Amino acid sequence: MRYAIYYTPERDDPLTKAAERWLGRSAFGGQETGPNAVGSLSAAEIAFHTAAPRRYGFHATLKAPFRLAEGRSEAELVAALDRFAAEREPFLVKRIRLARLDDFFALVPAEPSPELDRLAADVVTAFEPFRAPLSAEEIERRNPDSLSPAQLKNLHKWGYPFVFEEFRFHMTLTGRVPADEAGRMEAAITSFFEPLLQEPLKVSSLALFVEPEPGAPFHVRSIHATGGRRERKTA
Repeated sequence: MRYAIYYTPERDDPLTKAAERWLGRSAFGGQETGPNAVGSLSAAEIAFHTAAPRRYGFHATLKAPFRLAEGRSEAELVAALDRFAAEREPFLVKRIRLARLDDFFALVPAEPSPELDRLAADVVTAFEPFRAPLSAEEIERRNPDSLSPAQLKNLHKWGYPFVFEEFRFHMTLTGRVPADEAGRMEAAITSFFEPLLQEPLKVSSLALFVEPEPGAPFHVRSIHATGGRRERKTA
């Protein structure tokens, strides 16, 4: 079993609902609906290009998937995330936009967000004691030969290459899309999500996701509201 600390909008947020329709799966209930045709892309094409993010669920990575360290329990992790979230204040990201990052498409902040960067950095360091060391196989899956020296150092020290200065907040919508298909994909995503991209993104909770067994879909284990104003929600 692996755990991850992600950001995802509230279960009933319009962006969450739209992303679930796009990906064809809900990380909250696990329901699979299957993607629909959008624009010039058939349902089969969208299903193919969304296969990878569908397994992980709609999210932005804060603490990448990890196995629990020896002597640590899920109950301890949940309690620690409760305490951590209670000490944080909710905030808004004014606007998000569609971006193509390393050949995949994702929703990202339209402008730099120091608050998001601080939150991600604090999550990485605060929950490091819960992370078991990476196995040789886990390191190899990150394709270490393709990483920069800084990213490789992060991988070995923190279990994930893209933390701190290498961090980019993004909510993934596709796997890698070939250049000759990128235009059609961008047009389809834009038409599907555009009405929601004018709204601010509310960052008012953190989510604990669980992968029950290797290769299984990730699902929301619990939602932890920031500011301590609401009780924790269990998915």
